Amino acid sequence: MIPINKVKELISKHALLEKELSTGEVDKKKFAEKSKEYSDLNDIINPAKQYSIFELEKKELEKIIEDDDSDNEMLKLAQSELDELIEKNKRNEKKIKLFLLPKDDADSKNAIIEIRAGTGGLEASLFASDLFKMYEKVSNAKKWKIEIISISKSDAGGLKEVIASIKGKNIYSSLKYESGVHRVQRVPDTETQGRVHTSAATVAVLPEAEEVDVKIEEKDLRIDVFRSSGPGGQSVNTTDSAVRITHMPTGIVVSQQDEKSQIRNKEKGLKILRSRIYEFERKKRDEARSKDRKNKIGSGDRSERIRTYNWPQNRITDHRINLTINKLTEFMEGEVFDEMIENLNLHAQEQELKNIE
Repeated sequence: MIPINKVKELISKHALLEKELSTGEVDKKKFAEKSKEYSDLNDIINPAKQYSIFELEKKELEKIIEDDDSDNEMLKLAQSELDELIEKNKRNEKKIKLFLLPKDDADSKNAIIEIRAGTGGLEASLFASDLFKMYEKVSNAKKWKIEIISISKSDAGGLKEVIASIKGKNIYSSLKYESGVHRVQRVPDTETQGRVHTSAATVAVLPEAEEVDVKIEEKDLRIDVFRSSGPGGQSVNTTDSAVRITHMPTGIVVSQQDEKSQIRNKEKGLKILRSRIYEFERKKRDEARSKDRKNKIGSGDRSERIRTYNWPQNRITDHRINLTINKLTEFMEGEVFDEMIENLNLHAQEQELKNIE
């Protein structure tokens, strides 16, 4: 049961915001913030109002059922309405509980995605490339803007590493459960015996931090410059344009050499550094809040195996929620990505609900 006073607080808050916004009594600086709060409450206001009068409606129907003067037709109708009312109240209760769950401030942020080839040599780098193409297709379908920050290619069109920024609406909430080890099982093109090989790539998704989120002091940075080296010894810069930035308090190191300009490399490096520090601080807060972080679909740790992509059987399995989708080809085209994300989000919400019930 949700305390009725909490539900009444939601209804009162909605009415107050509605009055403030309609009469123009809101401070201009807080207008956007209050408009968003009002919009969020709009999604829950009807379930909240129905929940607040549930007991009253229930008692009225029970009175009819218990009344000896009620005829059979009236009894059947009242019992049917009561059953429907109880079911509706359960749905409303779940909606309100989900609304009252602590919000992750990072959910609305853009994201930085880092993909690295893991164990498996050339095949791992080809898989890393396939994963990045899949995220590109998902981004294009959702009209998200994806921009490569740095990229390191391997032979045969693979990727040793790629770091990209993805911008749009609520990007981090859509991608945060992608962090971890992605394992692939398939027959490489170079395999003459038709044997299935297993290799892996790691994915890290970080909320993209703004300057207001993370204040980086110049005194905390050590910046080293060096000459960047192109693939196969080609396109080697003759100037020291590559940058390595070390954040001394956390020990986080970022290297950037994709741009010919040292200034641009530093800008890109700081962007990645800011997001890694932000995530570092978030994890510290989470761990202080709860020692058992497994209730959020695993820890999101990059060393944790989260998913297997099995080409011979055309299936993809997420090990955290034991979900298998027999549409691997479509998944890699970005077509059934939402089905996976919706199931992961639903599972996370159910786990959170258990913790507050």
